[in-house]
Amino acid sequence: MCSVLVTGIGGNVGQGILRNIQNSGLPVNIIGCNVIGLSSGNHLASKVYQIPYANHPDYISEIIRIIEQEDIKLIIPSTDFESYHLAVERKKLRCHVAASDENVCKAYLDKHETFLRHTEFNIPFVDTVLLEDGIPSEWDDVIIKPKQGRGSRGIQINPKNPSDYFGQGYVAQRYIEGEEITTAFYVTKSGQVHGQITLVRELENGATVFCEVVSDYDEKLRPIIGGMVKAGGLRGSVNIQSRVNNQGEVFPFEVNCRISGTNSIRSQFGFQDVKYLLQEYLLDISPDPCRITKGKALRILMDVIYPEVTATGTAINSSTPHYLY
Repeated sequence: MCSVLVTGIGGNVGQGILRNIQNSGLPVNIIGCNVIGLSSGNHLASKVYQIPYANHPDYISEIIRIIEQEDIKLIIPSTDFESYHLAVERKKLRCHVAASDENVCKAYLDKHETFLRHTEFNIPFVDTVLLEDGIPSEWDDVIIKPKQGRGSRGIQINPKNPSDYFGQGYVAQRYIEGEEITTAFYVTKSGQVHGQITLVRELENGATVFCEVVSDYDEKLRPIIGGMVKAGGLRGSVNIQSRVNNQGEVFPFEVNCRISGTNSIRSQFGFQDVKYLLQEYLLDISPDPCRITKGKALRILMDVIYPEVTATGTAINSSTPHYLY
């Protein structure tokens, strides 16, 4: 049985990855880690480690310690910053890392750098400028957001005084009125696109609460995805967030070089990116065919109950008696 390390198991991305590994039917021992000792994903991992944030000087040494202690064969990061830092130190880790190349991860950490990369390779991306450089007068509507923001935090549409955000690491993007979609695609080890799936979704606090599988924009998205892959450096699962205007034009506005938060939902509609990673990097076999089905999904709130667990510092994992309610 191979051991896989999943990072950020307290977040919705990490929890989805854990559930998908459990449901893959493959012989995998799940090890989890997070910046706090007890979080929502503990009950899905056989062992849990508390580690510092990805930008901490001890982050990589702690990851190496886990790799050695648990004989980790594959790391699946659930955050953008971890994907980048693990990609930078890939050679030190002596195991597979489900991350794109270092330079690509770095570019997609920053929305302005993403715009510059896409412009260089003639790939569509919504117009984006550094806030201090000034908002073009021809833009009808504008949205400002952190260059390296997560979720929907810090976003302002048509702010009255954009200068209030100077010096805080913000970008301005041309705001596109229309439907928001999220698209995932998978790039194999040989550099081939292994399917795509697009969801129309509704968000609360930056997280998906409702979504529906759609195929209306597939033909518009294929050349965008093809251009991104041709530019080089992408591998594994990648996520594009876009808006579609009234003319049906697709405008990507953010790219995540990692498995995204809807991975648990996508797997139920034929796009099993977590399983593809396990098949390619653990079993060295071709991933299962991607056969997309239609449907809708809602997210609900559930509780993980650990009866009689009271001691501070108690190690809690999948072997700790618990139940879902």
